[in-house]
Amino acid sequence: MSKAEYKPSKTHVAVTPGESLPIIRELQGLSQSALAEKTGLSQPNISALENGTSQLGRDRSITLAKALGVHPAVLLFPDFDIHQAA
Repeated sequence: MSKAEYKPSKTHVAVTPGESLPIIRELQGLSQSALAEKTGLSQPNISALENGTSQLGRDRSITLAKALGVHPAVLLFPDFDIHQAA
């Protein structure tokens, strides 16, 4: 197979802010309870954010981002694609 015949794989997966939170949390080996302790948010609140019954919002994203060591935009705009930004 020549190089010209290869097709690039899809590397971008669209996720919601609620879906990005458990991905980042689990990659860091944190439970919802452990994240709750680090942030001061309740575990049920974190669960509601992750299952989409509660909205993340600016203030919560900042609180969670600090605890997770990421930029708040990673949580708020997980599906942002710089190559398609106008």
